[in-house]
Amino acid sequence: MSVCISRFDENLAQRLVRLTEAGLPLLEDPWAWLAEQLGISVESTLDLLKRLQSEGAIRRIAAVPNHYRLGYRHNGMTVWDVHDEQMPRLGELIGAQPFVSHCYRRPRRVDWRYNLFAMVHGRSREEIDSYREHLRFLLGDACQADEMLVSSRILKKTGLRLTR
Repeated sequence: MSVCISRFDENLAQRLVRLTEAGLPLLEDPWAWLAEQLGISVESTLDLLKRLQSEGAIRRIAAVPNHYRLGYRHNGMTVWDVHDEQMPRLGELIGAQPFVSHCYRRPRRVDWRYNLFAMVHGRSREEIDSYREHLRFLLGDACQADEMLVSSRILKKTGLRLTR
């Protein structure tokens, strides 16, 4: 029998956030683990997550790999000035590349012309430079300009946190 969450349960939501502050455990079924910890069904747990997302408390649930631990010690945010009318097709194409961890559209600014961002990871500077060349080839004439912003330090990646 499934426990139905009929209204927003702030205490349950806070418990969920505390359980996931360090990320979900690497288990075959992390949702079942989370449900067990909360004392509700998996279906109710997923419903709670969906509700928190629809209310804006959670933007997304995604894997956040530590590229450095995987041997990818070089990375760069490639930024591109591409024709707006081709953005849907090109954004999807660039985001589908195996060396791109995330790709998104951003609005242009007065002093910043770039509207397509793609994070690339590699094992050497030469490797990410070659990935950038490949992206430039894929974008073709739709690309007016590009740059690559290279990380100067590792930023700690964290999930949602509650202040205590």
